[in-house]
Amino acid sequence: MAKALFHKSQRVFIKPVGTWGIIEKVIPHWVKDVEEPLRVTYDVGLGREFSAPELVSEEVMHGRSKARMEDDPTTEHWRIQRAKNRWQESDDVSGHPFPGTFPVVMTDENDWGGWRVPGSEYDRDPHKIEYQARLIVNSPQLLSMVRKLAEYTARHPDQVPDEMKTLLRPAKDALRHIYDVASAPRQAAE
Repeated sequence: MAKALFHKSQRVFIKPVGTWGIIEKVIPHWVKDVEEPLRVTYDVGLGREFSAPELVSEEVMHGRSKARMEDDPTTEHWRIQRAKNRWQESDDVSGHPFPGTFPVVMTDENDWGGWRVPGSEYDRDPHKIEYQARLIVNSPQLLSMVRKLAEYTARHPDQVPDEMKTLLRPAKDALRHIYDVASAPRQAAE
């Protein structure tokens, strides 16, 4: 039997997506003649229901902010896997970077969640899609570096050159947008 670990309107970190969200609905899954729900999922407004292990409460995250970086859910190890292109043979696409395959970015340790593109989009510009896959795979490490730089700048404002402060202004906006679902980047508001 399952019990709800989170409540409606609670702010949680959604690990598979890597962003914050507000629980809109707590959804118990009932079985006839059983007093407690079989499982409980949560709707955070992202198009699918999430289970409790995929969510982290705000209190836990604040405790983790002082912990080691390995405990931070944003430092996951994403990876590129090659999927076979079922629509075209390797000989037909010899100009592709990896003929006969396309990249699939795995963002889950079980190799089922992630990012992929339709074959037709890959065929249109395979080098661009390969670049996007590499960018996505490395984004957790880039995010970690930018966050560390921003934190260092906030702690030691006198020791940071003005050029670095100028570079970090848009980085702080990006960090705010990544970690706070309610905020939007300035470019979108303009």
